[in-house]
Amino acid sequence: MLAVRDNLAECFSALRAHKLRASLTMLGLTMGVATLITVMTIVQGANVYVEQKIANLGTNVFQIARTPFAVTDFNIIIKALKYRKIELDDMQAVADACTKCEEIGATASASSMRARYADKEVTDVSLSGQTPTMADIDSRTVDRGRYFTASEGEHRSNVCLIGDTLVQQLFLGVDPLGKTLRVGNAEFTVIGVMEKIGSVLGQDQDNFVMVPLSAFLRMQGAHNSLTINVKAGAEKFQDAQDQAQLILRARRHLTAKMENDFFIGTKESYMALWRSISTAFFAVFIMVSAISVIIGGIVIMNVMLMSVTARRREIGVRRAVGATKLDIMRQFIAESVLQCIAGGLIGISLGFLVALALRTYTPFPASVQRSVAVLGVFLSSAVGLFFGIYPALRAANLDPIVALRSD
Repeated sequence: MLAVRDNLAECFSALRAHKLRASLTMLGLTMGVATLITVMTIVQGANVYVEQKIANLGTNVFQIARTPFAVTDFNIIIKALKYRKIELDDMQAVADACTKCEEIGATASASSMRARYADKEVTDVSLSGQTPTMADIDSRTVDRGRYFTASEGEHRSNVCLIGDTLVQQLFLGVDPLGKTLRVGNAEFTVIGVMEKIGSVLGQDQDNFVMVPLSAFLRMQGAHNSLTINVKAGAEKFQDAQDQAQLILRARRHLTAKMENDFFIGTKESYMALWRSISTAFFAVFIMVSAISVIIGGIVIMNVMLMSVTARRREIGVRRAVGATKLDIMRQFIAESVLQCIAGGLIGISLGFLVALALRTYTPFPASVQRSVAVLGVFLSSAVGLFFGIYPALRAANLDPIVALRSD
């Protein structure tokens, strides 16, 4: 029986002698593994993207609103629009009675506003109103300037903070702080610029004006339903949700058998919706990628079978000089596994290059993890072993007399 080192030497010698055939053999598996690695990095990156961009609530913040935050059934939204609005009195009631809550604020929003400075105008601006307490609750931070104060919120002061899109389109080359911005029919003094968020699923998240909630309600009227935002410590988080829920149920005169006419949302709510949507979607992608890997394995098996036929005389000579069936089988299996590992490593490299390009040139955080590379190497080895067994058995079972007589 040949030593492992001698067996590997025979394998490398055979592969060097048939470089083109070995390259074509590896190509199918390379593309399959590259596709699988790319899909897996995109899946992992998508989860990070959703967590960072869409579910951007802090882990210790929950929201209460009239309509659901994350739902796929539109009928639930239609039903929720008939519920009683959430108003400032509701927020104040939660603030007064919720002992587990640390910070409480409220927000409201309106879209398709126009913002104007000098002779420049931006359309489709999102106008949001926030209580001053949102400075400690909102996951976004002020990049320049300051947040509005409690006094400004109480006196409905016409001050605002703006997003990066308005800075670039209205105040390019000009310091926006202290400038007067016209939003709709009202004028506001810019006191701050929020940090840049970028686009989420193609939607610009920096095209907004943020004003005190009292000023927002003066502009938009009291018909808007508010969203209550509550910050609580990790150890009190669930207790704070339970307390806030009981307070609102009591205010809305809901009996024990009646369901809530409001919705509570957390970061996990968004992530749960994302997982329900993405699981089947990405499973199909991974299945297609796995099929391409299997096809690559089948290609390897067919090429190896052709190789066995083409190398019958070589096999006969080796048997004649003392090689056993096990030696022949080990050589062909080793050739198959080595080609698959080489193809797999190239495929992993290509997949990681695609992920790196996505992460470098787009805002999408494609996740490149070491465990994915390990999986790719293991998968390549398994494919090479599985699809190399049959050709190896065919080679080992050749009659040496017949093999020597072949042309």
